[in-house]
Amino acid sequence: MFDILVAGEINPDLILTGDVIPSFKQVEKLVDSAVLSIGSSSAIFACGAARLGMKVAFIGKCGSDVFGQFMLDEMSKRNIDVSNVIVDDSGSTGISVILNRESDRAILTFPGLIPCLKVVEISDNLLRQAHHLHVASYFMQKALQPGLPGLFKRARTFGLTTSLDTNYDPSENWVGLDELLKETNVFFPNETEACSITGLKNVDLAADQLSAKMETLAVKLGSKGALGVNKDQKIMVPPIQIKLVDTIGAGDSFDAGFLYGYLNGWTLEKSLKAANICGALSTQAFGGTTSQPTVDEVLHELS
Repeated sequence: MFDILVAGEINPDLILTGDVIPSFKQVEKLVDSAVLSIGSSSAIFACGAARLGMKVAFIGKCGSDVFGQFMLDEMSKRNIDVSNVIVDDSGSTGISVILNRESDRAILTFPGLIPCLKVVEISDNLLRQAHHLHVASYFMQKALQPGLPGLFKRARTFGLTTSLDTNYDPSENWVGLDELLKETNVFFPNETEACSITGLKNVDLAADQLSAKMETLAVKLGSKGALGVNKDQKIMVPPIQIKLVDTIGAGDSFDAGFLYGYLNGWTLEKSLKAANICGALSTQAFGGTTSQPTVDEVLHELS
C-alpha cells in the first residue's frame, strides 16, 4: 500500500539566477548560475512527501526524451514509485525556465505533455493501492479537469482521502471548482488563490466561504504564516523565521508537511506547524527539492 498517490504533471525546472532580465535584439547576457532540477508542483510535492518517509506513487505523462528521463530518474532516486507513469512517444516533456532574482522570479513554461493526463488512465486497481490521492496544478492539467470530481468521488468510495492544490490559474478565470471541492478532504490554496476563487478581497472571509465546502482548509500566507479551518476550529499559525534562498516549491513542501500530520492523525495546529516548517526549510537551497526536510528535522523544529 502507498500512503499517497499523486496524479500530476511532470516537468523539470531550469533555474537561471542573477541578472536574468532578458534584452532582445540578439543581446547576450551572462547569469550567475544555471541549475536543472525537479520541477512541477506535483513532483516537488511527491518528493517532499517521500522525504518525510511516506510511501508515494506517481502517475502522469512525460515524453521519451532527455527531460522526461531526467525526471523519472530523479524521482526514482527519491523513492517515488514511477512505474505507473505513462511515457508518450508522440509528445514532449514540458519544461519551465525560471528567471530567479532575489526573492522574486518569473516563469516561462512550455506545457508539452503537462495537460494530457486523463482520468480514464487512472485505474481502480491503482486507487485501491493507496490511502490518499493528491492532485496539484489543477488549471494546468486540462485533460484531467472534466473527470476530476468523479475521480475524487471514486477514490473516496475506495476509502481514500483526497487533497487538491490548484496553483495559479494562468487564464485568471478561477472557475470550475465547486463540484470538485465538495469531494475534497483537504484544500491547499495560497492567499491569492483563495481570494481569487471566492472573488473576495479578505482572506479570512475567503477561508470561511471555502471551508464550508470541505473537511479541512489550509491557506498558505507566506511571510504571515498559515491559516487552517476545519469543523472544530479556525486557527492562525505564525511563520518560521528563516533567510530565504529560493522559494520555488515551498508551497508544495508545505502541502507534504501538512498531509504527513493529517494522515497520522495530528491536530490541525500541529499539522499547520509541520507544514510551515517544511515550506520554510525547503527554501534554504536552489530548487524545490534540494533542502526538503526529513521527519526528524520537522520533529526537532516542533519540539
